[in-house]
Amino acid sequence: MNENDARNALLIRAFEAAPATPHWDDEDRQWASRSAAQIEGEKASAGAFVSRRAALAAERLASRVPAVAHALAAVQWRPWAGWLVVAAALLAGLVLDALSADKRINILAPPILAILLWNLTVYLLVAIHALAGGGRGPQPPPGGLLKPMQRLLARLMMGLPRSLLKPDAASPLALFVRQWLALSGALNAARAAAVMHRAAAAFAIGAVAGLYVRGLAFEYVAGWESTFLNVGVVGALLKVVLGPASFLTGIGLPDEARLAAMRLPGGVGENAAGWIHLYAVTVLLVVVVPRIALGGFQSLRARRLAANLPVPLTDGYFQNLRRLHTGHAARVRVLPYSYQPSPPGLDGLRRLMQQVYGNEVQLSILPPVPLGGEDHLETVGREPVALTLALFSLSATPEYENHANFVAALVGALPANAAVVAVVDESAFIRRFGATSERLGERRATWRRILSNRVDIEPVFVSLESEDMGDAGRKLSEVLDEISGRVVQNARFRAGAKASA
Repeated sequence: MNENDARNALLIRAFEAAPATPHWDDEDRQWASRSAAQIEGEKASAGAFVSRRAALAAERLASRVPAVAHALAAVQWRPWAGWLVVAAALLAGLVLDALSADKRINILAPPILAILLWNLTVYLLVAIHALAGGGRGPQPPPGGLLKPMQRLLARLMMGLPRSLLKPDAASPLALFVRQWLALSGALNAARAAAVMHRAAAAFAIGAVAGLYVRGLAFEYVAGWESTFLNVGVVGALLKVVLGPASFLTGIGLPDEARLAAMRLPGGVGENAAGWIHLYAVTVLLVVVVPRIALGGFQSLRARRLAANLPVPLTDGYFQNLRRLHTGHAARVRVLPYSYQPSPPGLDGLRRLMQQVYGNEVQLSILPPVPLGGEDHLETVGREPVALTLALFSLSATPEYENHANFVAALVGALPANAAVVAVVDESAFIRRFGATSERLGERRATWRRILSNRVDIEPVFVSLESEDMGDAGRKLSEVLDEISGRVVQNARFRAGAKASA
């Protein structure tokens, strides 16, 4: 998806994932799906269908809720702000020399020399980061000081309202903004890096231009002074720093006698015009050209990302839309472990799955696996399903050698990257101890520790026999999204490793 389609898709996803909103209901969902299918056709790809549906839905939603249009506008990158930063850097460079009333140029410590050293340090960080990336796809810019600066630039140039950036904000718009910032992080980092590179080039150009402008009205005198360096060492340093510029311009570097005469405060120095020319060419070679090239690279990277953002179309929400478009229902395989769910519990499980996969979900309830039966899972089957669900009872005391090993064996028996989640039914436990019992929290904590330490799976707790299952559907969707994200990340890692091999 391109940037605009991805932004719309995440917006509508946030509203449709919300428990309830007066601005978007089931009738609106059906209208968006039906209209997109009519426009794109039955044979449209999943990306095309989702993009068209999101565009239609975002337009309708924005017409009802002004805050939606404002949020969509707020998260859009503002190129003019980037160029404003570049212009400000140019102006800062111009006034850099004007801040000093001294008309002497110390050839060992002019402001331009500090600019050169800073830029060389940045190049070193960029090179280290590129080598650390191993060539696996586009890497974000180097860390340290640069990352906070890039995040600040991204926030300023997108004009995000603070109310939508609070981590605990639960509104659909706040959820959309958080998800969009996460998805577009690499894109915005590339754009911010391009701005920073151009700003660095503009600052260096401004600093050199300031010397030339002030040199028209004032006479600069070039000299040097040092507590520790002698004439020979200074001459060697100048050959390293200014040698290439001297070769290109034909402006010769001073010999030892000339350097000795330039030593301050006893020496008289010399006219600084030649030195300004040498430093100007050096800045061009060391700062301007590389920074413009790096900025161009980041701009190209940003354009590529903007044209093809990695929207997780494999997660539960987008897979549901795809199945809705193709008319295929989601299939869920359920394996109870040492536990026989009651008929009301099975009805609740179906309602839970309908919250995640829609009303047409198909449940396949396999016979319960007995305690210790995790070594015999041949009956699970390897046919593709949307989800394999390990079903437990909270009344059971979880054990590493049984419950955790069952989930681990289940993952191993299924194809790679198959979605596996653990749902713990609290119905019987709550009937016995009550929903407010301290033992409920303690038992949940034990289940989390056992499963997360053994198989890194976060269990979803729900009372399946209850009419109100709370936010279990949302939590299950979040777990599925996390699994989907890991699958995508692993696939990209393998592809990058294969490409670099």
